[in-house]
Amino acid sequence: MGAQLRIYRRRIRSVKATKKITKAMELISASRIVKAQQRVNASSPYAVELTAAVRAVATYSNTSHPLTTANANPKKAAVLIITADRGMAGAYSTAAIKEGDILAASLRERGLSVETYLVGRKAISYYKFRNREIAGSWSGFSDNPTYEKAKEVSEALIATFVNETGADELHIIYTEFKSMLTQLPVAAQVLPLQQEGEKPQGLLPAYEFEPTPEVVLDSLLPRYVEARVFNALLQSAASEHAARRRAMKSATDNADDLIKSLTRLANAARQAEITQEISEIVGGADALASSNAGSE
Repeated sequence: MGAQLRIYRRRIRSVKATKKITKAMELISASRIVKAQQRVNASSPYAVELTAAVRAVATYSNTSHPLTTANANPKKAAVLIITADRGMAGAYSTAAIKEGDILAASLRERGLSVETYLVGRKAISYYKFRNREIAGSWSGFSDNPTYEKAKEVSEALIATFVNETGADELHIIYTEFKSMLTQLPVAAQVLPLQQEGEKPQGLLPAYEFEPTPEVVLDSLLPRYVEARVFNALLQSAASEHAARRRAMKSATDNADDLIKSLTRLANAARQAEITQEISEIVGGADALASSNAGSE
């Protein structure tokens, strides 16, 4: 019984130490979510309006530009998958990777080859373990992305898109932050821009370009991609913190339940040990009394 009690007490100490870690990580993630949300709210309007403006040009003008005109016979697609650098965030990274696999399968069904670009050590480790080809990878900033890192990622994506032998389409897989409890993996086509349905008849918006539409769109291309990538990184960072907070809270609650269960088992083992000791004492006293009575 004594050995069993020591095992229970050792397990309780181990679970309490783990609980301290998970509780600390929960509090850290909770404190970082607010700042991550603020950054998402600050960047989203710019990305949305810039996308709307460029899409309007694609819809209402006859300008032929790689940014707004789809290739009639696309052969290759570039896919950027954004995951976390660290674990303990539940299914956050796994969901994004699975969404990337679904998108890649649909692109291959259309006859396109797929170039994969990865952000986050989780995706990089996943692809390397399975010997999958990686066109480009970045890590070390998933929970706190900067515009400089977004620009670095965007430059690689733009380079493969404008290359004659490069990608004809550009897609991003990221996790959209909807609330503290809901984060959804999203697949979004960045290039070429998808037009807003059919062109309406009648009067159309009049756009004036200086010096030419091509030059304007050339200057918009890097800004547009950088804005979309940066917003996707910020959305994913906020989602990562929320997912980690939820996972760590669940782990802390489970640790509390396990500590209660182990404490009950330890108390039962201790009570059994005490009962056994009392029984041995009573038995020894009875034996001694019987021995004394026999000697008399």
